[in-house]
Amino acid sequence: MSTTNTSGRRKTAVARIYLTAGSGNIVINGKDYKEYFPTLPLQYIATQSLSVAGELANFDVKVNVNGGGIKGQAEAVRLAISKALIELNPEVKPALRAKGLVTRDDRMVERKKPGRRKARRRFQFSKR
Repeated sequence: MSTTNTSGRRKTAVARIYLTAGSGNIVINGKDYKEYFPTLPLQYIATQSLSVAGELANFDVKVNVNGGGIKGQAEAVRLAISKALIELNPEVKPALRAKGLVTRDDRMVERKKPGRRKARRRFQFSKR
């Protein structure tokens, strides 16, 4: 089997993955995923699509991820793995879609506007 290459994005995080047949090793930016994502919820998010498809021990995943925060990166990895699994086996798409793992979450931080302190927050008004 050859390598499947896909990408996933969340907020400003971008994950590029290379999925190959293997024994379940997940390497993110040269580190094991348990070392890169130290907490259990982040580890669960990163491996969720593999476990829903029942392919946790069948594939090796090499990930390059940058940008955003650690949770956005985990969710970008999850989307990229979901896209790769669908590319290899379209029959897993309904199971992944039922868990909401196929949809790209397009919510982004609103930009700061001129004359404001943040995107919508105004500077404090002083009457006197």
